[in-house]
Formats: sequence, C-alpha cells, structure tokens
Amino acid sequence: MANILVIYEIRENKIKKISLEATNAAVQLSRNLGGTVSALLMGAQLDGLAAIAGEYGAQKVYLLQHQDLEKHSPDVYARLISEIAQEISATHILMGASAMGKDVLPRTAFRLNSPLAQDIVKFEMQNSKVLYTRPIIAGKLQAQLSLQGEYQLATLRPNVFPAVKNPVQPEIISLKKAVPFPKVQVQQITASEAGKLDVTEAEIIVSGGRGMQGPDNWNLIQNLAKALGAATGASRAAVDAGWREHGEQVGQTGKTVSPKLYIACGISGAIQHQAGMASSKYIVAINKDPEAPIFKLADYGIVGDVFEILPKLTEEIQKVKNQ
Repeated sequence: MANILVIYEIRENKIKKISLEATNAAVQLSRNLGGTVSALLMGAQLDGLAAIAGEYGAQKVYLLQHQDLEKHSPDVYARLISEIAQEISATHILMGASAMGKDVLPRTAFRLNSPLAQDIVKFEMQNSKVLYTRPIIAGKLQAQLSLQGEYQLATLRPNVFPAVKNPVQPEIISLKKAVPFPKVQVQQITASEAGKLDVTEAEIIVSGGRGMQGPDNWNLIQNLAKALGAATGASRAAVDAGWREHGEQVGQTGKTVSPKLYIACGISGAIQHQAGMASSKYIVAINKDPEAPIFKLADYGIVGDVFEILPKLTEEIQKVKNQ
C-alpha cells in the first residue's frame, strides 16, 4: 500500500495552486496504488489551511508550525521533510515543479538516498509500477522514467494536473519538531508587484521579446495582458537587456509554463525559449519575420508589426468584453 505525501508550498498564509494540483495528482495515483494521500504544511502561520487540503483529497494533514519557518530555507525544509517522510513511512513524495520545489526536493532526495523525477506531466501504471513522463529536448520528446528505491520523489509541472476538489474529512496531526539552524539565512525577500500573476500559475500569458525594442513599449504587452486577465512573461533577451525582471523570464534558464494560451510577441522562438513554453495548450505568435522559429511551434501565427497588431488586438478584445 502506498503512502503518498504532498509537500505544500505556502506564501503569505496562502496555499499555492500547484500544491492543490499535486494533491489531485496524488489522489489519482492512489486509486491505482491504493493507500493514503497525506499533505505536509510547514510555516509560521497555518491557521485554516488544513481544511483546504482536505477539500482537495488529503486524508491526513500534517502541520508543522514554527516561527523559524517564516522564511524559506531549502536546507531546513529538506531536512524536516526527509525526517517526517521516514517517520510516517511515506512511499511517494510529490511537490510542484516551482522554484521552491526544484530547490527543496532534490535536497530531500539526496537525504533519503532516493531517486527524483523532475517536471512530470503524466503518470502511467505498468505492472503495478508507476511510470513518470517528462518532456526532454525542449519538449520535442518525452521520456518515461521508472524509479527504484524505498522512496519515489517527483515534482509536477504547473497547470498540467487540474486542481479538482475531492472533499474528505482529513485527520489533522500537529507535529512538534526542533527546527534546525539554517546554513544560509534569508535576510530579505523582495515581493513582486501587488496583485501580479505568477507566470507558472497563469492560464494565459502574454510574453514579449527583443522585438519589443525596449522597456518603453512594454505597455503594449501589459495592456493586452490586462484585457485578457493574463500574466506577463519575457524572453531571456528582454530580461538580459534589463527590460523586465527575472521572475517573468520564460525558458530554459527561466520558468517553465503550461498555460492554456501563450501569446509570443516579438519573440523569435529560440530552442531555449521553447523549452519553457512548448507544452502550452495553444500558442499564438506575432512576429514580422515569417521565418522565425516560433511559427513552427505556434498553433496560430500573425506575420506583422507587433506595434500595429497589439493595440488592435487589445481593442478588439475590449470590445468583446464590453458587449
């Protein structure tokens, strides 16, 4: 019997969407493996969060509340997760493939001396074993992994597994553990703009690249994003030029996204950028170069000047919304 443990990511006393997606994935997996779905929530303020985990199918919710967990420390989190996983006899450990998940779970796997599958987009069963599917080579191929070990760890790509409610009445267990002193201390956290959508969780993303020709033209991206209720993204070229912050960067050295709609504006579509957005459900490309690589990936392509097309597109979307 499996004991699937989902590690929750919490920011400002709110559960990140990817953690709820991972819980639903665990529920689906448990239907094939049998056993229990558990959730581990760690932080300085966890009031009311256990019930939310239960709404999405967590049968057991472990709470570790401590003031020293207010600021994220990957070494501390990895040590605590590995200790708790051993104590509760977890067999599978899941977490979102967010910046935090990619930071914490590899360290946890090292401590547990167990294999880790990163950026998973699909589970399959074969002879009572789980096969983990992940994109490789910028999404051009998919690899299936079979993990061997006492513990199996995996991070799940955001926006791939739906966050579907499976309400249960969870057993809530408060943990008492000493929080180790961190090797690296976080002194300051710089928050993004208030109300700004995270590209990894957004269902629609409007991204700009070198073709936007400078930060002064980014209002065209922002206006379209506002009209669509979308997040704004950027290519590495735009970030390296200092036009946008790194938190918006989509690509191999930025964030991997899987929105329902990805609009690439003035982005040529280098393989490094495609690695971060190729799994989007629908891709729209706007570029004046008809030979731009992005058009080979796009579902819909517009060959033209972004400075002419974006205002018209935004205007038409506003008209539809106002009807």
